[in-house]
Formats: sequence, structure tokens, C-alpha cells
Amino acid sequence: MLQDIRDHTQGVIAKVIIGLIVAVFALWGVQSIIGGFVTAPSVAEVNGEEITEQQLTISTQNLVASLGGNTENIDQGLLEQVALNQLIEEVLLRQAAERAGLGVSDARIDRAILQNPSFQIDGRFDPDLAVRTMASQGMNVPLYREQLGQSILLSQLANAFSATGFVTQAELQRVAALRLQTRDFRFVSLTLGSRTLGEPIPDEDIAEYYRANQDEFAIPEMIDMQYVELSRANIMDEIEIDEQVIRDQYEQERSAFEGSAERRASHILFEVGPSRTEAQALEQASAARQRLEDGEDFGALALELSDDVISAEQGGDIGYSDGTAFPPAIEEALETMDVDQVSEPIVTEFGVHLVKLTEDTVTEFASYEEVSDRITRELKAAQAEQIYARRLEDMSNMAFESADLQPISEALGLTIQESGLFPRTGGEGLFANPTVVDAAFSEEVLNSGFNSDPIEVNDSQAIVMRLLERQEASVRPLEEVEAEIAVILRTELERERARELGQQLLNQLSQGEDITALLEENELEWVEQDGVTRDSTAINREITSAAFSLPNPEDGDPVYEGIALTNGTYVVLELDGVEMGDLASMPEQERQGIEQSILAERSQTLFNSYLNYLRANADITTNQLSDEPLL
Repeated sequence: MLQDIRDHTQGVIAKVIIGLIVAVFALWGVQSIIGGFVTAPSVAEVNGEEITEQQLTISTQNLVASLGGNTENIDQGLLEQVALNQLIEEVLLRQAAERAGLGVSDARIDRAILQNPSFQIDGRFDPDLAVRTMASQGMNVPLYREQLGQSILLSQLANAFSATGFVTQAELQRVAALRLQTRDFRFVSLTLGSRTLGEPIPDEDIAEYYRANQDEFAIPEMIDMQYVELSRANIMDEIEIDEQVIRDQYEQERSAFEGSAERRASHILFEVGPSRTEAQALEQASAARQRLEDGEDFGALALELSDDVISAEQGGDIGYSDGTAFPPAIEEALETMDVDQVSEPIVTEFGVHLVKLTEDTVTEFASYEEVSDRITRELKAAQAEQIYARRLEDMSNMAFESADLQPISEALGLTIQESGLFPRTGGEGLFANPTVVDAAFSEEVLNSGFNSDPIEVNDSQAIVMRLLERQEASVRPLEEVEAEIAVILRTELERERARELGQQLLNQLSQGEDITALLEENELEWVEQDGVTRDSTAINREITSAAFSLPNPEDGDPVYEGIALTNGTYVVLELDGVEMGDLASMPEQERQGIEQSILAERSQTLFNSYLNYLRANADITTNQLSDEPLL
């Protein structure tokens, strides 16, 4: 029966499918087969409830998956401790939820399974995919349903905290006062320039910097490789396909092609059973069809009347068919219908249907001109694949037997190319590939001078290479880098001069002195900024951040600060005024976002406190997995 439904009614009467899946796996699931004979060992006990080793294994696997699988450097014992801690918390929360009278119905679990995208193909639930996916997670259907129900139950408990939180207007006003705050300030920028021009950089300073910073001038070991490249794409360029062969292939494909139709339908189902005879279902379907003729909406009527509750929520949609997906009676009716037409009542083994054709597409085979290029590529690719395999084998043999690359080049018609110098960190093009670089620096190629084995860069490209030149690691001589060091030292000297001038300006401002003359002497001027917000992009972000980190001016006295920017500029900053923000001027969307953020943080804090309370008042015993303490 399950196979019959899958063959003929995929997407129709989903609740029947679910019922059968659950029934089958309740009888044949792995857990139900062995559960009566084997008792999994316990790793912990929470208020008398055991946590088994199997549960811990699954929890650890899920934890590893959530970390992206990058757990090679993480202690396995630590992973298990974290996973066990999560399991203990889940048990504590579930027990609390059960004590509070919370529960999850089977229908709610069924709906969650049906709506899980991991169990769907083209937006429709697929039972085989669902079972395979569950099995890949180490679960059968009953175990998956049990854990899904617990997950929903725990989410209800968590929602109880988030749904009861609130934020007062006073709290929002305090946030708005800071977020919408504006500041009035001005600043002087002392950029790096020509303050030290004419001041020589001593040779001994250059020499000392060179001695102290040898790593900056190191030249890594470099190698230059010769190589030959075997490429399937190049082989395809060599191949010529006769046009008649292309036309013959086209005719074969066209003959094999059968113009296919794909139809999409919706239905309203009246099930036949103990509470409704077929005659009654036919009568109700006829009445519903009359309502449709009178102008009522099909989707609304499906939601009201259809016993297929899953498709009813989608306006009655039961998906696409190529002529085989739906029961034969429905398929026959669809062949004679126009788009948007509603059928007469149709009787199948599932009941009585009203069917509406919503889409109808017919596919025709493309013309020769449309597909000739594609056929040519495919014919070339088929030949190139065979030629590539043969030449790759020949290349491998000759790479081992030859003293250099010349025999390979001549036999296979491959040009000997050169990589250019590159270090162990890699070069450009093919030599940016880590596999190629590793082979180039291998003992056999680098030190023994042998040809490399063929290196398959990808499925259609391989190279053989040989060392051409090797340059040992070295340090650039002082004479070569002297000018670079002089620039570095002068830049540092400029930074120091800018900082010294900035400090001089700050000292005079702090003592209430007029700095106009000093500004003019150094060709500097104030940059005025009024009403600047925290997120302003009109000026350097470092300056804005510094301005908003200063304390509010008191009694009208400005606040001064000196900051060194990452680009070397020294800034003298004067904060003159602060204007607090007002909630009334905050956009509604931003206000709601702030409120939700506060609620989320508060709910999480409250939830964590509740969890700590449950843990503190619980009877928890563990069989320690390692010497690490339980988190």
C-alpha cells in the first residue's frame, strides 16, 4: 500500500503517508527490534532518569556538526563533557515542562515533520527522504518523533520566558538618550609631512634597525620549475567531428525523445469511511462544485471542506504530475481539462475529489541549430576522455623512465613551460595549488632531481614537473634595503614630531592659553563639527569614537584629548557640548529593534537563572567521562 501511494499519489493525502510511515517504523525500527534485549549503559542520572551512552553519542555527533567538523584539535573528552552537559540541561527542562503540565500533541509533531525542508523534494514531503535523513542521524522514526517532541516541548518552556518580558518607557528613553546623542567638537589634524626634511637619518640608526629586524628583509627559499601540462580541454580542441555524425546523433536523440506534458493540480477531497458513504461524498462534492460555479474561491473552499488538511493549507495544491503521479482517474480527467477548469466529482480509492487544473506545460524537442553546439561538445568530450586517460597513463610511465621532460614533450606534443620563481607558500596559477607546491618541494623533486609523478590538478588537468633552478633562503644586503629603512625611520620620526607638537598644543589649551599663533606657525587650523552622531561617516571613525568616549564638559569648560590615528596622524580634539537623544525622535522601526534586543537579552538572563535553579535543586549523578569537571 505504501508503495502504491508513493507511485500514484505523491503529495496527495499526506496524512495517510505519515500514518503509514509511523506504523511501519514503529514495528520495524531498529530501536524497537533491539530495545527489548539490550539496555544501553548509563552515563548520568538526573532526578532518577538515566541518560544513556547512545544518547551521549548522538549529542556529541550533533555538537561536532554544529562546530563545522573542525574538531581535530579539540579534546574528545571535552566534547563529550559539553554534550553531556547539554543533555542534562535538556532533561532538567523537560522534567520542569512536564511538571508544569506542558505537552505536545502527535498532530503537532506530524506537522513539524511534514514542514521540515530536509524531508522535502521540490517543496513536497518525501517519506523515503525523511527516513533516510533520520537514519543518517542515527535515528529511526519513533526515536526521531520522540526527540522532536522534546525539542518542541523545550521551545514552549523557553517561549514562556520570552513572552512574559517587557521593557519600560524609561529604559527605552535611557537607551535613546545614548544612541541618539550628538556631540559638538572640533579638532586639529597633524598629518605626517615635512617636519623632519633636512634632518639626516644617521647611518648607525639604519644599521641598528637592519640588525634588529632581519626577518623583514629575509628572502625565502625559491624554486623555478619546468613542467608539461596535459589538459582535456586542449585535447578537445584537437578533435574534429564530422557534421553528419552530429546530425545522426541529433536524430537519435529526437527519436528517443517523447514530448512530455507536466500538469499541476489542486483538489478538494471528501474521504469515504465509516462516517461518510461514497454516495454522501458524491453529493457533498457536487454541492461544493456548485458553490465554485457560483463564484466562490477554490482555495478557500478547500480549506473549509477538504479532508486532505495538508494540501488544503496550500489552496488544495497537490503538486505536479507527468501523467503517473496521481491516481489514474485523476490523470485521465486532467488530460481533457483546460487550465482553471474544475472537474466533475472523481472517485478514487481515497475518496471523492474535485480537481482543478492550475498549470499545463508541454515540452518539445529543440531544433538542430539550438542543440548542435551542445551535441558537438558532448561528442568531443567523450572522445577526449578516452584520449586523456591513455595519454595520462603514457605520461606517468615516461615521467618515471625519463631523465627530463623532453621525451614527454615530444611523445605527447606538450610544450615545456616554466613556472617562475616561487616560495613554499606558493606562486601563481597552477603553482598556487597546495598539492602542486607540496610535490615541487618534495624530497624526490627538490633534492634528488627526479621528475615528479603526474599531479592531477583536477579531473581534466595533470602536470609533470622538474626542478630548473633553486635559490636558497637569504637576507637582502644592507646596501639594497638602506633606502627602505631610511623611509621607515623617517616616518617614525615624523610620527614623533607630530605627537610632540600635539602635546604642546594640548598643554597650552589645558592652561587656557591662546594657540592661534602656534597653529598659524605650523599652517594648522581647527575643523569644526557640530551635531555629530555616533554612526556618522562624515569624518574619520577613530576621531568620532574618541569624541564619544570623552566625559561630558562641565560648567562650559571644553574637554581635550590627543589621539594617534592608525595612519600616523596625531589629532588634538576639543569636546565642547553634548546633546542627549530623545525617544520621541527615534524611528519606530529602530525603537522596536532596541526593545526586542533588550527583551531577548533579559529573557536569556532569566532563562539561564531558571536553569541554574533547576540544576541546583536536582539530584544529578554522572559516571565521569574524563578527569575534566562537568561544565
